[in-house]
Formats: sequence, structure tokens, C-alpha cells
Amino acid sequence: MNISSLFIKRPIMTTLLMVWLVLTSIFAYQKLPVNALPRVEFPVIVVTAGLPGASAETMAQAVSLPLEQQFSTIPGLDVMTSTSAQETAQITLQFNLNTDLNAAAQDVGTSISGAQSRLPAEMTTAPSFKKVNPSEQPIIVLAVRSDSMPLWKLNQFSDNYIVPRLSMLPNVAV
Repeated sequence: MNISSLFIKRPIMTTLLMVWLVLTSIFAYQKLPVNALPRVEFPVIVVTAGLPGASAETMAQAVSLPLEQQFSTIPGLDVMTSTSAQETAQITLQFNLNTDLNAAAQDVGTSISGAQSRLPAEMTTAPSFKKVNPSEQPIIVLAVRSDSMPLWKLNQFSDNYIVPRLSMLPNVAV
């Protein structure tokens, strides 16, 4: 006797079994944990370089370009963005999600050392880098201002009234 003949000969049992299976599946589906914003830590490293007295164009050509060329050889690099301003340059390196951030940081340090000979001799300090988690960045920054209240009273007011009320909200860190 095969299993399908059992279900064919007993249609009421088959119907009840299917109803039980569907109801159990619906109940189990409702109990599944769902996280609207899953905790994902993107491997991101920010490199900062400074050159006193340099214009934004000089920073882009003399500092950012050699560093970008050196960083482009790092394995697992997904996105590289660069911002150059007067006397400073910032390069953001975003890696694959499966990239080990510590290994990537070592590669970035090696790349900075490799690009050191192509950077301007006037650079007094070598470019620095730090690991950054973009999910820890604030979503909103609240500033308080008053024309009639001194700064220390305004600070005291915000610490005593605004901060406690905001900290009571779910999923809010102050």
C-alpha cells in the first residue's frame, strides 16, 4: 500500500490534515520575528588628509587623486567617494558586506604608505583613517536657540525638559 492511496481512500482525513497544516502555518508565520531595520554594519573607512594653504583644486589633484589610485587596488572595495575642500580632503571607502573591516583597515594603511611618495612634500602629517559605522550616525540633530534666554539657561532647559521627553520615545537614543 502506498501513501497516496491512504489519502485517496480517506478524503475527510486528508481535508482535516490540510486544514490543520494551513492553520498551523498561518499561526507560525504570525509568530516569526521581523525586524523593520535589521542591524547591518557596513564596512566603511574614512580617510582624511590635510595640506595647509592648499586650495580645493590642489587637494583634489595632488592629494586625493594619488590616494584614490592607490585605494582602487584594494580587494572588496565597492564604493569610493571623495570630497576636497580648502586644506582638507576626505575619501570614504565602502567595502563589500562580507569584507573583514580589520583586514580592510590594514590594506588602507598599506595603501596610504604606498601613496606617500606621490603626495606633496609640504604635507606635514600623513593621511589618517578611521573605521566608521554609518548606521550609528544621527538621523536628526536638534538645535535650540533663544533671543531672550542666556545660553546656560537654554542648555539647562533642554537638559531638564527636552532630553527626558525625547529619551522616553521608543528606539530613540539621546
